[in-house]
Amino acid sequence: MKIRVGFGFDVHQLKDQHPFVVGGVTLEHHKGAFGHSDADVLLHAICDALLGAANLRDIGFHFKNTDDRWKGISSIVLLKETVELLTEKGWQVGNIDAMLCLEAPKINPHIPAMQENIAAAIGISTEEISIKATTNELMGFVGREEGVVAYAVCLIEKI
Repeated sequence: MKIRVGFGFDVHQLKDQHPFVVGGVTLEHHKGAFGHSDADVLLHAICDALLGAANLRDIGFHFKNTDDRWKGISSIVLLKETVELLTEKGWQVGNIDAMLCLEAPKINPHIPAMQENIAAAIGISTEEISIKATTNELMGFVGREEGVVAYAVCLIEKI
């Protein structure tokens, strides 16, 4: 069986009174991630990990932030499109391990819903999706709540 691993990273600026969507879940918070789509940093990192593992370039190549088709779109749609690209090349997702880095809000209560959203979009079990969160101990732009960061690794398998 042929397998590959991929790594993804994404960062978005946080703005006051802006929606905060993470893992397809809208979080209650006074700030939210800003971007061309819904700025779901977690799903963007996952898309980049998957695309990289399949040697299909990156999220910006496929979903340009200058293309109005993607303006304000749910990143769940981008994840589904990414999985379609992998499937066309004969790959399936094995598992995903992701990490969010932000000071607030608390992510732990929302992880099961995020896993459900991601599993449904990809077509795998929630058991294959790990989501963790940490703070930046009040240091840097993350610590000052100016931005949010996500990292993801994945395993894909040849069908």
